[in-house]
Amino acid sequence: HMRTGRRAWQCELSTVDSAFLLAGMLTAGSYFDAATADEREIRTLADALYRRANWPWAQNQGATMTHGWKPESGFLEYRWEGYDEALLLYMLALGSPTHPLSLSSYAAWCSTYRWQNSYGYEYLYAGSLFAHQLSHVWIDFRGIQDSFMRDKGTDYFENSRRATHVQHQYAIANPLQFKGYGRCCWGITASDGPGPETLKVDGVERQFFDYVARGVPYGPDDGSLAPWAVVASLPFAPEIVLPAIDHFIHDLELETDDRYGFKATFNATYPGRSGNPRGWVSPWNYGINQGPIVLMIENYRSEL
Repeated sequence: HMRTGRRAWQCELSTVDSAFLLAGMLTAGSYFDAATADEREIRTLADALYRRANWPWAQNQGATMTHGWKPESGFLEYRWEGYDEALLLYMLALGSPTHPLSLSSYAAWCSTYRWQNSYGYEYLYAGSLFAHQLSHVWIDFRGIQDSFMRDKGTDYFENSRRATHVQHQYAIANPLQFKGYGRCCWGITASDGPGPETLKVDGVERQFFDYVARGVPYGPDDGSLAPWAVVASLPFAPEIVLPAIDHFIHDLELETDDRYGFKATFNATYPGRSGNPRGWVSPWNYGINQGPIVLMIENYRSEL
């Protein structure tokens, strides 16, 4: 709970959300570098909390790390498999000065990677755009290679650039013929949506989802686009991101009356608001969306 620090609802102790939290703490600790008492306290607390994280415990005696743990039921059944935002989790765990993860655990995770070619781009696959972004919020991966990327002759930053262009090309091709998709209108990721509901739209039966990990090029895709995910790709491909931002703001007016910038998603195919080029617009803002907007704009602006 943000006011008490105690457990909220019956939520799990999430390994990757803990990584996001610790990355933010360490970033703040390195940013506030003055010799004043309050800034020293930020650095001291960030370092102390990072040192307390016991990463091997989260393996639960397995090769890879689990998704999390609950006091009522123990470790979650899922483990990190496939390329995703766990890159940040593994970087923090491998670099721990107190409870480091073994290299064999990282190798076990990398062994689940999937390399593929989509729309002329060879890249390490993850369907949802956020998976190619969140680790990069805090780490500049340009020129850094592990054995997998060394073998492919690339790095994780370039991989995210290619994944961003795959998203762009998918929207241009628009294989499922959703309204609005195009050169300046794309961005498919884990996000809110107008469903769950199945409707016939212009003679085509469409299945609409609520919050789900939408992805490219294999779906799920129900016509819901996430402007925040496009903004979060600014450091990778500004040449295609900036025109899309301009379209979202000036053509679709998606910033109108929203104090936080963009709502989570919109879906021009979903019926109910005839004549409105935005169609359905999510009523929600999510912190996990808004954070990358601000942070990746700054990474693009100043390379912080």
